[in-house]
Amino acid sequence: MTPSEPTMAVALGRGARCKCPACGEGALFRKYLKVVDTCGACGEALHHHRADDMPAYIVMSIVGHIVVGLVLWVEFRYAWPVWLHLSVWLPLTLALTLALLQPVKGFIVALQWALRMHGFGTSRAPLAATVSTN
Repeated sequence: MTPSEPTMAVALGRGARCKCPACGEGALFRKYLKVVDTCGACGEALHHHRADDMPAYIVMSIVGHIVVGLVLWVEFRYAWPVWLHLSVWLPLTLALTLALLQPVKGFIVALQWALRMHGFGTSRAPLAATVSTN
């Protein structure tokens, strides 16, 4: 790892914030879920990523656990009518899904970048999870 390269934790945080995992300055997406080919700030090639359906599966798991838990809690506690459940949980599910998809995909792309997967920095070793300066 060169001194200018971020640690894995920093790269993952940058990806979750939808920024370039290498520099943290350039935008990671050119459209809602379309990753830029290269970073506009540092020129890092990002077209290698293969996030595919993994972000969607992760988001489904997160949103499912939140919404199903809340639905069950509300149903057993307050016994809402069906129309009220539908009017609350459907919009919440949609909003959470749309809010989480881009950060989760950014995290997955940054993870692939940090681990040098799918052609990212084939001449470099994967980033260390933590850096010890002792």
